[in-house]
Amino acid sequence: MLETTIAAIRPPDESAMAAARELHGRLTKPAGSLGALEELSVRLAGLAGACPPPLPEPAAVAIFAGDHGVHAQGVSPWPQEVTGQMIGNFLAGGAVVNAFARQAGASVTVVDVGVAHPLPSDAAGPDRAGLDAAGPDSAVLDPAVPRLVVASVRRGTRDLAVTAALTRDEALAAVQTGIRIADELIDAGARILLTGDMGIGNTTPAAALIAAFTGADPLDATGRGTGVDDPTFAHKVAVVRAALARHTPDPADPLGVLAAVGGLEHAALAGLILGAAARRTPVLLDGVIAVSAALAAAAFAPDAVGAMVAGHRSAEPGATVALRHLGLDPLIDLGLRLGEGTGALLALPVVTGAVRVLHEVATFDSAGVAEK
Repeated sequence: MLETTIAAIRPPDESAMAAARELHGRLTKPAGSLGALEELSVRLAGLAGACPPPLPEPAAVAIFAGDHGVHAQGVSPWPQEVTGQMIGNFLAGGAVVNAFARQAGASVTVVDVGVAHPLPSDAAGPDRAGLDAAGPDSAVLDPAVPRLVVASVRRGTRDLAVTAALTRDEALAAVQTGIRIADELIDAGARILLTGDMGIGNTTPAAALIAAFTGADPLDATGRGTGVDDPTFAHKVAVVRAALARHTPDPADPLGVLAAVGGLEHAALAGLILGAAARRTPVLLDGVIAVSAALAAAAFAPDAVGAMVAGHRSAEPGATVALRHLGLDPLIDLGLRLGEGTGALLALPVVTGAVRVLHEVATFDSAGVAEK
């Protein structure tokens, strides 16, 4: 599956991009007056191979959840049980991501790809055991009902400070889970996918992935996550540095990097991005977890960057390192560091507006407006 997905990813359509630029030049506005929105709409036309590109509606958020053996190193003050408890909160509609998704009219799919502790018995929403039975139906994109997909590869990763976090087969299984979720959501009608994540301790493997793929020093790639104090932050940097020295991951082998120092949600997000790119569907990236996964996706298939839109600049410093490496400029910068998909959801109206301009704004000729 991974090989066929990568083979389906193509460069942007240059003729569609040229048509979008030409159309912008005829719309009733000064040339370039919409700034970055114009280039975004051109990129989306290139991805779709059409001008104007499809409106990014409906939108679907996919929250991949997993736990991390490196939590045992004391890199987070939060207990690992919170991962499963937050899934219950997502499914009950009580998290920030739910509030923002309701505002945007986006559906929420929660995927247990590797949660360590059993999920709450009273978790709301349809529980779909595995992906074999998943298929297009109206419930998939219902913005009123968050949905659970159980696709656990293993109950949390191993401790990357001691051994490889995953085997190659486990990393591959997680990547393929992300590809399947992308296909399912797109088959159900989604026109844009938004990345979400949940996993106590997951900024530590994210920092390791960013350092591995970009060559950045772990001090520059590592942030404070949920707000750790100075001693814990210094320890976290040391854990990342030691893990990279232990495993020496090769950025030319993205599956190997994910297996050595990644998380199950990181691998699944990389698969989601690849799956969206293969289907020429934009994927709106959230914060540092998403952009660390995006580095892996780009290592698998460089043209996958054409499907990526950076929703926001996370307060985690590694996110800026990763975005710079990918050549992506974030749409908003609000100092967010929550994750869940919240920053991507806040950026969604900007993406929609960029495309809507090409659909709805009159040209000088059609409106009878004189040009300079």
